Amino acid sequence: MASSEPSTSTQKPFNVAIIGGGIAGLTLAISLLQHSIPLILYESAPRFGEIGAGVAFGPNAATAMELISPKIKEAFDRCKTVNPSERCLDSWFSVRVGDARKADKEGFVRRAGSGGVKVGEILFEHTFQSSWSRGGVHRAHFLDEMVKLVPEDVSRFGKKLVDFEDAEDGSGDVVLRFADGTAAQHSAVIGCDGIKSRTREILLGKEDPAARAVFSGKYAYRGLIPMEKAIEILGEEKAKNSQMYFGYHGHLLTFPIEKGKTMNVVAFNSRETWDDPNWVVRTTKEEMLADYSSWGPQVLSIVSAMQKPDIWALFNHPPAPTYFKDRVCLLGDAAHATTPHQGAGAGMCIEDAYILSNLMKEASVVEDLHKVFEAYDQVRRPRTQRLVETSKEAGMLYDFELEGDDLDKVEANMLERMRWIWDVDLPGELEKAVRVYRNGVKAKL
Repeated sequence: MASSEPSTSTQKPFNVAIIGGGIAGLTLAISLLQHSIPLILYESAPRFGEIGAGVAFGPNAATAMELISPKIKEAFDRCKTVNPSERCLDSWFSVRVGDARKADKEGFVRRAGSGGVKVGEILFEHTFQSSWSRGGVHRAHFLDEMVKLVPEDVSRFGKKLVDFEDAEDGSGDVVLRFADGTAAQHSAVIGCDGIKSRTREILLGKEDPAARAVFSGKYAYRGLIPMEKAIEILGEEKAKNSQMYFGYHGHLLTFPIEKGKTMNVVAFNSRETWDDPNWVVRTTKEEMLADYSSWGPQVLSIVSAMQKPDIWALFNHPPAPTYFKDRVCLLGDAAHATTPHQGAGAGMCIEDAYILSNLMKEASVVEDLHKVFEAYDQVRRPRTQRLVETSKEAGMLYDFELEGDDLDKVEANMLERMRWIWDVDLPGELEKAVRVYRNGVKAKL
């Protein structure tokens, strides 16, 4: 592993524990090391790893990577895949209706003069600005690139957090207790331990309804199709470029990953409750096909090509009243786990790391960390919790549950809803946070 290059030679007079070694934890570690902040990263698994396959990063995330360290952006660029077709270079998704129940008896879902759009044909393009950087990556591949930027001696594996408490020596430090019986003491703790965060549960208290994630009403089948097979069943343009198919109480996404070698598929559906204790369960091809039996031939061909289907229940966090308590703070999915319907959850983790690490750079003594966390909480909580709320709405929109199946209303809603996420002034957000840190939490944002 290569070492991160700190911006100064003088280490801060405090040390940080990062709980969780996923994308959020690694990004934060790289960010803090840039500012000579001593840290130890605790990961419960025996090695770094990510579950799932494709993950999308929008232009806000790419900007945050560049602001934290060009090396993170370079790692992203080495892994990312963008739409290869000239027509689709600035497209987030080509949007289609995939559900045959929306069509009239001639197969049209939208009429326009003497013609119209049929099931499986493009309704509209949802585009980016041409100058924006973005793309999809395979989670594991991106994580492998990130690990190279973290020194080996800062990581501890097999460390599952059980509890934490205030140190008894009067320092204000936090003592961590792990499942293997060991303990560690740090000036501050930052929970990056994901949607099932133990840090969040302890910080908020197990009686708080916001301490644990709740079922969102959606689940997804996830799978990969080799690009050669995808081209065979869909044609080159549909297979190699990002597609979204709307339907009743479900929608389906496809987009290229692994530099175009693989088509990533996520097929969503709805149910009222999730009663299985496991969030990922094995299903059969027959059960999966039954969920899309009324859809058009394109969606059916995609679903039929997915092997070894798993169902992923989609949970999100209720809004937390705070992201910190004393010297313990939450970041990324531990703070604001969201559904994936706006493709922005991972990007918000990167944004969090940018803001928090630069605030911690401002701190000169350990007593400043409380003010750091207050400023971070005040600036980041509104934006990230808005994402959780609007992402759930987006899933309903694509599933004809928000605007119904009025395609004009659905299109207008979709074309506007991503702008506040993508077109954000992150240096300006940091300026706000620093102003709050320096002037107090009641400073006007």
